[in-house]
Amino acid sequence: MEIGNKKIILASASPRRRELLEGMGLQFTVDTKNSFDEVYDESTPKDLIPSVLSKGKSYGFHCDLEDNEILITSDTLVLCDDVVMGKPHSYDEAVQMLRMLSGRSHKVITAITIRDNKKCRTASDTTFVNFKPLSEDEINFYVSNYKPFDKAGAYGIQEWIGYIGIDRIEGSYFTVMGFPVHLVYSELQYFLD
Repeated sequence: MEIGNKKIILASASPRRRELLEGMGLQFTVDTKNSFDEVYDESTPKDLIPSVLSKGKSYGFHCDLEDNEILITSDTLVLCDDVVMGKPHSYDEAVQMLRMLSGRSHKVITAITIRDNKKCRTASDTTFVNFKPLSEDEINFYVSNYKPFDKAGAYGIQEWIGYIGIDRIEGSYFTVMGFPVHLVYSELQYFLD
């Protein structure tokens, strides 16, 4: 897919987002320098938090965009029983999150923001994910071996826990990975020359 003479910048350190953008056949660079502090007002509706954070990351980018540059930012959260789950800060917190997700359904919401120096578009997508009941051994094995501290909800659907634990999803698999490629593709159309 060609975006005219535009240079795409992915402002994310996530190897999964990089892999998915590469899978779309797009040329891009990665630049993660950002001044945005990932906080939001407590009154923000939970379903809108990823959009607020994604847009904040976009406008917190460290420099102005040139005429031929397009910036892509993203944010993902897991919502289980109205509890927001970001990235776990410790082994114990990761275990606690997976215990909460065990045997239940939850929402994964990922937002993307695409911006050039004239316009900005933010969109989000929601996928429902169901885990089978997980044993303590399964949870501890996963956290010990995969160290999911960079993942919202303490898991990666594309890793071992997703293989053995997720028995149903409703929506986009890629939204759960943290980058709804169908949305990226459709939103990029607004930036074609």
